[in-house]
Amino acid sequence: MELPETLYCVLLGLAAMVLRAVPTPVPLTTVRPTVNPQQGLKYLEKFGYLPSASEQTGGLQAQGNLNKAIRQFQRFAHINITGELDEPTLEMMERPRCGVKDIVGTANSARKRRYAIQGSRWRKHDLTYRISAYTQDLPAFEVESAVEKAFQVWARHTPLTFTRIYWGRPDLDVKFSVGEHGDGNPFDGSGGELAHAFFPQYGGDAHFDDGETWTVRTPGGTDLFIVAAHEFGHSLGLGHSDVRGSLMAPFYQGYTPAFTLPPDDVEGIQNLYGVADIDRPSPHPRPRPPSNDVDVPDYDARGTSDPTTCSGHLDAITRTKNGSTYAFQGEFFWRLNDIGPDPGYPMRINDIWGVAGPIDAALFWPSTGKTYLIKGERYWRFTNAVLDEGYPASMERFRGVPTHVDAAFEWGRNGKTYFIKGNQYWRYSKGWGVDDGYPQPLSVWTGLPDKIDAAFQWKNGKTYFFQGGRYWRFDDDNLRVAESDPQYPRSTAEWWLGCPIQQEPDWVGSQDGEAPGTDSTDQPDGAEDQRVNGLVGGSDASRASWRGSLTSLCVLLSLWFSRTIQNAH
Repeated sequence: MELPETLYCVLLGLAAMVLRAVPTPVPLTTVRPTVNPQQGLKYLEKFGYLPSASEQTGGLQAQGNLNKAIRQFQRFAHINITGELDEPTLEMMERPRCGVKDIVGTANSARKRRYAIQGSRWRKHDLTYRISAYTQDLPAFEVESAVEKAFQVWARHTPLTFTRIYWGRPDLDVKFSVGEHGDGNPFDGSGGELAHAFFPQYGGDAHFDDGETWTVRTPGGTDLFIVAAHEFGHSLGLGHSDVRGSLMAPFYQGYTPAFTLPPDDVEGIQNLYGVADIDRPSPHPRPRPPSNDVDVPDYDARGTSDPTTCSGHLDAITRTKNGSTYAFQGEFFWRLNDIGPDPGYPMRINDIWGVAGPIDAALFWPSTGKTYLIKGERYWRFTNAVLDEGYPASMERFRGVPTHVDAAFEWGRNGKTYFIKGNQYWRYSKGWGVDDGYPQPLSVWTGLPDKIDAAFQWKNGKTYFFQGGRYWRFDDDNLRVAESDPQYPRSTAEWWLGCPIQQEPDWVGSQDGEAPGTDSTDQPDGAEDQRVNGLVGGSDASRASWRGSLTSLCVLLSLWFSRTIQNAH
């Protein structure tokens, strides 16, 4: 980058910091809407009220579905129900809020949601957390105090404990980021989306937009404690509630002196984890949920119980450019949200994708935004779910890759593409072909079974492998199946397809998180070095998920600066 551009970026950032030095209250109800109807449509898609228009057959939302979605949002937001994108509705869409979807799965919108159980929970009560990245808006001790206080909101009413660690792998990672930060859910700067968190089945991490002005114990700026307490509710398994005044309502509620957890939220979290000793009535204590079960909520939010879906077997799983996740089984496919299939699925693969199922594998290249469905000796290339011109094409274009592969994925550690067939895998370089020295045995990937049905890199940057009704998450740093609680392999039907939990299979009790019958300690001398080179391909490999640059930082600062000036006036 040229020096003048660098100086411009630095000066711009300093100017924005000066304006931010004096926090100003965020007006939540008096700002005229800046959201236009088209942005309102995108809002409804983003937060789960509508499927993405790009995935509809005609690329347009049906008017009836749109009106229904608007009414559902208005009911959720406690505003006048008109079914139109009127000014009060657009004003509500402008309010700062959590980035987690309001509507997921097949929740019945006509019923009162009360507390909303997402469908997964931690199966232990003693959790660890680490603050891996801080905001510059507050001293470190203020951040740490607010985070600890937010965890205690939930610990006070449950058997849960939260212990902060300073190194090693925590259960929950807490960090402040701006813009694109590696999980596929970029932040939008000041206002709008304040933070988001992943449900327990996806790790429970909580991310906060450092484009906000974070404060504590003051009405100005964005109160860190109240936002963190809300996000940690998601980390523990609660979805959004439509109960007025609930902490788990999606909209920012502002600084609340002497905050106490509302009854709706207390009931929700105790439904998942039981009650704390001090909350237990006497002499007949309320039983704690058993450690190998999850209570199903009294509304239909956990997905279908269709036996085909809940078999858990997948032929392929992949993503598309717009961030959607698709799972394929036989002649059908599902679009998945954070807890299971979206309403209206499964659909026939041939009806939407134009490929007769079943398919062999699916592949997504983040760098190009292209999705590939592979079957036999041919493949089809898509932009989102729209077939590109000139396809299908022969697998011969993937030089050196065999036909009839079982799985395909791009690995985030080095940006290489991997194809799996039987008990072997091939490493592929775009524009070149299969690398020298391949195929290699699948056993190089320590902890995986000797056959894989499907594999992909999800939006959190993690790599997942599927076989039968089970799945494994791979630890890219330690080059083996990840250690976690509950351990891998896990049930695909339960954790990905939103199916009711069945009796725990024997493999959940594995002692080291590896597939039964595998032992990484039984490797010959030098096998670890060979395994690293076979997977990564040399010391110059770099993580493909690295996306930051000074140019993008300048753009973020520019948008931030512009919006700050507008607010100041």
